[in-house]
Amino acid sequence: MLYEMNIGTLSLGNNIFLAPMAGVTDLPFRLLARTFGAGLCFTEMVSAQGLVRKTRRSYEYLASSPNDRPLGVQLFGADPDILGEAAAIVTELGADLIDINAGCPVRKVLKTGAGGALMRDPARFSAVLGSVRAATHLPLTVKIRSGWAPGEINAVDIAERAEGCGADALTLHPRTVRQGFSGSADWHLIGLAKERVRIPIIGSGDIRGPEDARAMLEQAGCDGVMVGRGSMGNPWIFRAATAFLSDGTLLPPPDSIEREDILRQHLKMHMRQHGKTAGVRGFRTHLLWYTKGLRGGSTFRKAAVSVEGMDELLEMVHAYLHHFQGED
Repeated sequence: MLYEMNIGTLSLGNNIFLAPMAGVTDLPFRLLARTFGAGLCFTEMVSAQGLVRKTRRSYEYLASSPNDRPLGVQLFGADPDILGEAAAIVTELGADLIDINAGCPVRKVLKTGAGGALMRDPARFSAVLGSVRAATHLPLTVKIRSGWAPGEINAVDIAERAEGCGADALTLHPRTVRQGFSGSADWHLIGLAKERVRIPIIGSGDIRGPEDARAMLEQAGCDGVMVGRGSMGNPWIFRAATAFLSDGTLLPPPDSIEREDILRQHLKMHMRQHGKTAGVRGFRTHLLWYTKGLRGGSTFRKAAVSVEGMDELLEMVHAYLHHFQGED
């Protein structure tokens, strides 16, 4: 079930992808995910309006490197013309693929008519995709939810619209917008969408380990799997998933030596990307994820939140990882 995959004209080494996640999938995290085998990585969602207005923050999300390929840039917005302009900008800057966010459940995004709000406005959804499709030759994908709320499940209809508007693939996270990340993802809906369209369908939601990736591919019949929150503090999930899907090998979790090595690599890359002070402070969130579920993790995290220097933080990480072993 692990195989090379095409999205439009883009050839991918495998069908296990890193999801776009705000505050998570910056350049350092994407590079780590690629090291462990992710076949395609996405930026954090980028404001189309911010790109058109040339705001510094929006362009910072596009920071990349030669090793950061193939790269999908996820755009969000509600104005078809603005999204078309943003797609043209991203194309010129060298993206490999453009993705439209039509599933974000965050209130400040929804109130602008963007993200998951597009699920409630099929006409605008079609206009957005049509405008972006006309503005770029790059492969075009869209990430959606199952619908707005339990009584408004329209993912299959939206998938058909996406295909009709020229999308080259679609990612479905089968929770409603109102559901956010609570409850369980309904993988059955992914299968229903797969039956109705010819473009590749990528499943997303509740992928916490390699067995979940295989189960989704088997149960939903989808073409690929997108890993989101399951990769937070766990970039080696891609190594585990690709090994398991390739030949059934279940790899052991990383030991304390490897975990420390990855933490060091990630912190140093994070500081190069975001600066010394902001880099250390911003990395504290990643430390919460890296130590979640580990014995003594709560005590470590309480001490780490006040650390300002890289050397001190690395010393704390070393002492913690080599003192505590195993799970709670």
